[in-house]
Amino acid sequence: MAKSGRFGLSLRILMVLAAQPDTMQPSAVIAEKLAESAVMVRRCFLRLHKRGLIDQRKGPNGGAKLKLPPKQIGLGDIYAASEDNWLALDEPAIAGLLRRARQDGVMAMNETTLAQVMKRIRKNAPVAKAADVASPKTKTTA
Repeated sequence: MAKSGRFGLSLRILMVLAAQPDTMQPSAVIAEKLAESAVMVRRCFLRLHKRGLIDQRKGPNGGAKLKLPPKQIGLGDIYAASEDNWLALDEPAIAGLLRRARQDGVMAMNETTLAQVMKRIRKNAPVAKAADVASPKTKTTA
């Protein structure tokens, strides 16, 4: 089964929106920041909007912004919004078992919030930049 990548993109979109929570940000601007297709960003917008995670406005002054504070958005919420009916089969004998497992998975993922992810990234960002400076990639000439 192919991995869609929507969860990762949705998470990155929400992090961009969380950086300026009161600003309506257009899909083209977010796409440029993330080096992604504006079409894929808009598709994620639709999914995140349907799950109540963002407010969305269409048109020339449109875009998206967070509907909830980052500390109220769990990774499970983002995953459920971005991935279709994961862990779903057309097998009545185990449908209830899989539904419960899916709910348990979302609850476990919701123990980590968007705010926690952003805090961790901010905390580790200087280390990553320092590591890049400490070991610069240099071209060697023959």
